[in-house]
Amino acid sequence: MKPTDFAYYLTGFLSKYLPGTVGLSPNTIMSYRDTFSIFLEFCSKCKKIKPERFSLNNLDRSLVEEYLEWIEKTRNCIASTRNVRLAAFHSFCQYLQMEFPDYIHQAQQILSIPLKKTKKVSVEYISLDAMKILLGKPDKTTKEGRKDMVLLSLLYDSGARVQELADLKVGDVRMAFPPTVKLTGKGNKRRIVPLMKPMAELLKQYLRENNLGAPYAFDYPLFSNRSKSKLTRAGIAYIVNKYADRAIKDAPELFPGKLSPHCFRHSKAMHLLQSGVNLVYIRDFLGHVDIQTTEIYARIDSEMKRKALEKSSNGAVSDKLPEWQNNAGLINWLKSLGK
Repeated sequence: MKPTDFAYYLTGFLSKYLPGTVGLSPNTIMSYRDTFSIFLEFCSKCKKIKPERFSLNNLDRSLVEEYLEWIEKTRNCIASTRNVRLAAFHSFCQYLQMEFPDYIHQAQQILSIPLKKTKKVSVEYISLDAMKILLGKPDKTTKEGRKDMVLLSLLYDSGARVQELADLKVGDVRMAFPPTVKLTGKGNKRRIVPLMKPMAELLKQYLRENNLGAPYAFDYPLFSNRSKSKLTRAGIAYIVNKYADRAIKDAPELFPGKLSPHCFRHSKAMHLLQSGVNLVYIRDFLGHVDIQTTEIYARIDSEMKRKALEKSSNGAVSDKLPEWQNNAGLINWLKSLGK
């Protein structure tokens, strides 16, 4: 059967445009692919259009809006997930406008579908004392415990995203002075992050213990599971949760009820800010494109300072009206001063 124009352009979009022209990461491309896979499932079930029969003539604004409503109501997707699916369609339509100008009007109609407003997610972080307790939980007398300690320490010290840590290869670690680690972030953008001396020493011991110092291990995953495959995001989350539960049990007053792997990245950013590091350097350290993304940590820190000042004021400033507000003569005299 001859492929439809939709199948032709979707293949080019996923296999050439996204990785080659835009330079998106494999994980983002897989997310976009899943969007269209679910979309074709919707068209087959709800619109009785078989995937092999679907063409660009079928793709319009009303169909995409029905699909977005379907994933929210039928698949119970939250607004942020809906926005991710819509972003895939927006990107596809931008591609179609360049490759197939006859489709510009329909593409622009889909591009005009707005993203839904989502609730602002609070930044989860813990204090430096809490982080020390957490990093001290792995059993250093066992090989597995030492591996977990290095993993958790590097997750914090590098400020890496979970996927960035999972994707690390042995060759991304530089042990020669100055020690660094090369992280590959969103859009395959790479950045070099310096390692503190204690972290570099931990990594050196870890590489030696696991025979990862030889040239043949250059492309091996830095952290692997029992089958020697690289750890997944879920695997890293499992390790974090295991030790977070122990830390929370020992010092519940220092921790939130639940701790995510991303908390390590937020905590590192807050600790750098509280140490006086400039926001521009923190932006580069975290791999943010826009400094406005980094400024959220400064706003949070300002709120912390305000609360601390309120707590230390000991009621010196009262919110009750002073007695002179009830003195009409005094008030009239004060008003006359401005005339």
